[in-house]
Amino acid sequence: MIGVVATAEAVVRGDTTAEAETRAALNRLESAGTRFNAVATLTAEQALEQARAVDLARARGETLGPLAGVPMAHKDLFYRAGRPCHCGSMIRAGFVPDVTSTALVRLDAAGAVDLGTLHMAEFALSPTGYNEHHGHGRNPWNTDHICGGSSSGSGIAVGARAIPAALGTDTGGSIRHPAAACGVTGLKPTHGAVSLAGAMPLSATLDTVGPLACKARDAARIMDVIVGEDAADPTTAWAPKLRHEAALTGTIADLTLARPRGYYDDDLSSGIAATLNETMAVFADLGATCTETRAPDMTAANTFAHLVVAVEAATLHRRWINERPGDYADQVRARIEPGLFYPATHYVEALMRRGQIAADWIAAALGEADAAILPAMPMPVPSIADTTTGGPEAVAALIARITRNTRAINYLGLPAVAIPIGFSADGLPVACQIVGRPWSEPLLLRIADAFQRVTPFHTVQPGDAIA
Repeated sequence: MIGVVATAEAVVRGDTTAEAETRAALNRLESAGTRFNAVATLTAEQALEQARAVDLARARGETLGPLAGVPMAHKDLFYRAGRPCHCGSMIRAGFVPDVTSTALVRLDAAGAVDLGTLHMAEFALSPTGYNEHHGHGRNPWNTDHICGGSSSGSGIAVGARAIPAALGTDTGGSIRHPAAACGVTGLKPTHGAVSLAGAMPLSATLDTVGPLACKARDAARIMDVIVGEDAADPTTAWAPKLRHEAALTGTIADLTLARPRGYYDDDLSSGIAATLNETMAVFADLGATCTETRAPDMTAANTFAHLVVAVEAATLHRRWINERPGDYADQVRARIEPGLFYPATHYVEALMRRGQIAADWIAAALGEADAAILPAMPMPVPSIADTTTGGPEAVAALIARITRNTRAINYLGLPAVAIPIGFSADGLPVACQIVGRPWSEPLLLRIADAFQRVTPFHTVQPGDAIA
C-alpha cells in the first residue's frame, strides 16, 4: 500500500498492520537502493520495533497518531541518536550523532516508522543528485537521467513508490528539484516553519525542512505533524501552528493565480511552456481566475542568494576545508570556497536588502493574486552525462539553468510546492512550482490538491518502479 493517508487510515481500521507495511517497504527500499542508488543506511530491526509498537497500541485500543504505521525514510542529514549519518560526504564518514532531530521526534510521536537514511548530494550541495563519493542517484523513470538534488534519495524512493513519503531539506531547490525530476509532490516551507534542530545545516538563513510525498494531501498530513515552534530552534519562535490538511477543500474557485512572465519565460523550453499553458487551463476550468504578471529583475535576488549560501556554508565548513580539502569533491569545494573571500559588507548587504527585494517580487510577480505558478525546471530533466561531461564552464552553466527558477525563492523567504503536471517528449516528469506569500503553505497545498483531484500525473508510476 502506497500513500501516507491511505496507509495510516488502513492501519487504524485494522485492514493492515504497521509491521506488514514496514516489511513490504523495507523490501521495496532495499531494491530501490540497489537499482537507483537511493539508500544510505537501512535500520530494519529498529523499524520493525517501531511498527510492532504501533500494532500493540492498536491491539490495546489506544488512539493512534495521524501517521500510524506509515513507513518513511529520510535524507541522510537528519540525526537520530546512535545511527550513523554521513551527510553524503567523506568528511562525516563514521559520524554517529547523540541527538535526534526535532522533525524525526515529531514523526515518531505521530506513529511513523523510520526505515533509515537516503542518498543525498555531498553536504546538500548539488541540484542534480551528483555525489562523487557515493555515486549518482538514478532517476527511477530513466536511470540515465538526473534524479534531482540534493534530497536525491528522497525523490527517488518516493518516485519509485518504495515508500509513501520522506523528509528532505531545501536551501535553493533541494526538495523541489528531486520532486520535479522524479514526479512527486515536494513542499519547501517558509523559513522557520519546521525546526532545523538536529539536521546538518548548510545555510542558516535559507535552510528549510519539508516533505516529499506521492500527493499533496500526504504532504499536508506530514506538515501538520512537523510544523511549529521548537525551543531548540529559535527561528521557529514566530512560526504559526498552521492547519494544512483541513485546508484541502477541493475548490479554488475563489482564488486568483498568476503566471509571471518575463524572467520565467527566458530560457524556457517550448515543451515546458506548452505544459504550463495546459496547467493554467486546468486551474481555469476549476474556477480560478488566471492572470499574467511580470517578474521583476532577478539579478539582485539570484546574486544575493548565491552569496548568502556561499558565506554561510563556508562559515560551517572552514575548518574542514582547511584541514581536509581533498575529502571534498571538486564541484562541492568550488561552491564553498568563494564564501571564504566575500567581504562581510557584501553579506550584510544581502541580508539587509532581503526584505525589500522580497516585497518587490511579491508586488510584481504576485500582485493581487493568491499564488504564482512558475516552471520548476526550465527544460526537460537532463541526463547525468549532460551535467558531468564537457568543460567546467558548460557544466556550471547547465547547473545554473537547473536552479534558475528555484534558488531565489529561498532568499525571498517564500513557500513553494512542486507538483507533477505532465511528461516531456522522452517520458520524464514535468513539474511546476506554486509559490505564495510567507506562511501560505495550507493555501499552496489546497491548490495542488485541487489540481491533483482532476489530473492523473501524480498517480502515474515509472515503468520500472518497484512492484
